[in-house]
Amino acid sequence: MTKLVVENLTKEYPTRGEPLRVLRGVSFTLAGGENLAVVGPSGSGKSTLLQVVGTLDRPSGGQVRLDEADPFVLAEPELADFRNRKIGFIFQDHHLLGQCSVLENVLLPALAKGNASHDQVARARQLVERVGLADRSEHRPAELSGGERQRVAVARAMILEPQLLLADEPTGNLDGQTAREIGELLLDVQEEAGAILIVVTHSPDLAATMQRTSRLEAGQLVT
Repeated sequence: MTKLVVENLTKEYPTRGEPLRVLRGVSFTLAGGENLAVVGPSGSGKSTLLQVVGTLDRPSGGQVRLDEADPFVLAEPELADFRNRKIGFIFQDHHLLGQCSVLENVLLPALAKGNASHDQVARARQLVERVGLADRSEHRPAELSGGERQRVAVARAMILEPQLLLADEPTGNLDGQTAREIGELLLDVQEEAGAILIVVTHSPDLAATMQRTSRLEAGQLVT
C-alpha cells in the first residue's frame, strides 16, 4: 500500500534580516485511500506545504518519502519524472491550455515523453466521461463553465494514476453547489484509485468531508 511520510519538514526563505521560517517541523503520515484537509489563515504556509510535499519546491530540512522513496535525492530530470508519474495536482486556477480541447488538456501529463499511447488516450476518454464531460470532450476551456474547467483539471490530475493527489483551494472560485460537486468528485476519484489526497482549503464544508483535518499554525500542523 502506498505510504506518504512527512517528517520534521522545515522551509525558510532568506531575507535581509532573519530567515523567514514558513514551516517549522511539520510531520504526518498518510496511507493509500486516506485523505487530509489542511486549513489555516492566509499566509500560514498551506500552499508552501503542498508545494514541498509535491516536490515543486525543496525543503530546508526534514524529509518527504513516498513509497519509501526520497524524491529530493534525485537530479532535476529524474525528480520531474517522479513528480509527473506519482503526483497529481489540482489548483484553484485550473491552468488549462486555452488552445487545447478538453481531451487534449487531460492528456497533457502523458505527453511529457512524446505522444500518448492508445491506452492513455482510452483512459483520458474514460476520465472525461467519469467527470461528466463526455459530450464536451472537443470543447475548449473558454466554452466551459468554471465547474466544468475544474472537472477537466481533476481528470488531468488522474491520467497517469498518481499515488498522491494534491489539491490547493480546488473549490475557491466556485459557487456553493458546484463546490460541493467538485468536492464529492475529488473524494470519489481518490477512493476509486486508492490514492492519497491532501486538500488545502479555506472551506469548512470541504474540510468537513475529509477523514482528517489539521490546522497550520505558526508553521506547525495542529490536529
